[in-house]
Amino acid sequence: MKLVRFSRTGHAPRLGCFLGPDRVVDLAASCTAYLRGQGVVRAAAIAAVLFPQSTRGFLEGGVASQDMLARMIEATRAGGFDPVSHPAASVRLHAPIADPGKFICIGLNYRDHAAEGGTPVPKQPPIFPKWANAILDPGEPILRPRGETRLDWEVELGVVIGRTARHVPRAQALEYVYGYTIVNDASARDFQFHTSQWASGKIGDTLAPVGPYIADLAEIPDPHVLELKAWVNGTLMQDGTTRNFIFDIGYLIEYLSSIMTLSPGDLIATGTPAGVGFSRKPPIALQPGDTVRLSITGLGVLENPVKDA
Repeated sequence: MKLVRFSRTGHAPRLGCFLGPDRVVDLAASCTAYLRGQGVVRAAAIAAVLFPQSTRGFLEGGVASQDMLARMIEATRAGGFDPVSHPAASVRLHAPIADPGKFICIGLNYRDHAAEGGTPVPKQPPIFPKWANAILDPGEPILRPRGETRLDWEVELGVVIGRTARHVPRAQALEYVYGYTIVNDASARDFQFHTSQWASGKIGDTLAPVGPYIADLAEIPDPHVLELKAWVNGTLMQDGTTRNFIFDIGYLIEYLSSIMTLSPGDLIATGTPAGVGFSRKPPIALQPGDTVRLSITGLGVLENPVKDA
């Protein structure tokens, strides 16, 4: 299943999922209709709890929300239920998660990316934060911070946590994942290298486009065989694979959950392969008017223009 946040005619974003390639299901409205069909009087109130307009809220609903979703999908496939849906062409897709409790980024997690920057392979995952202010919808402009001259792109696999995780062993770690999405860890390199701490170049408004959807584990059974690509103005800049992770997702979850509790709706950006702009010779920086297009196997395409803030 592909989970989305969508809006129509300027209304607030709602939680949905794709029904085939060309329709988007409104989950709260569909749940209301489903429960009313079962004779439930408080159908709308119950549906609003099970399918809030927050992805994190939906994931915090745990088995209650996900079991109801499974029941609706099964009924739809059996022909006994017609969910409330809209043509995909008629909706606007938003970042599929806009409110992660934690937005955790991993640096230098591909050997080729470490090599292109002349950086030794790390012994443990470098960690830095982004926050929800950085999250940007598909199609919306990445804003180059004032004073920044080396704005860069980074295609990354995003991991969305689905269950509370603390001291999780590597072998069981993927059981705590809800699904995967594309993250552009857009980086203001001038700010990033003001000090030895990278965060100032990572936390700016709009510096984390996310989307277009979250694909669950049934859609992405093995996240370690995915191809990642990034184009700038139609020119291929990054062409990597998660086969080249230094720290695989199991290790990352084991490591992070040994430090802190991971909660449903937390988002982990797992690093970028070689091909970023500042490591090129000569370096390339994003300019106003540029367009960045990212793709990852099974996760669609994420595209954003660039503007000055």
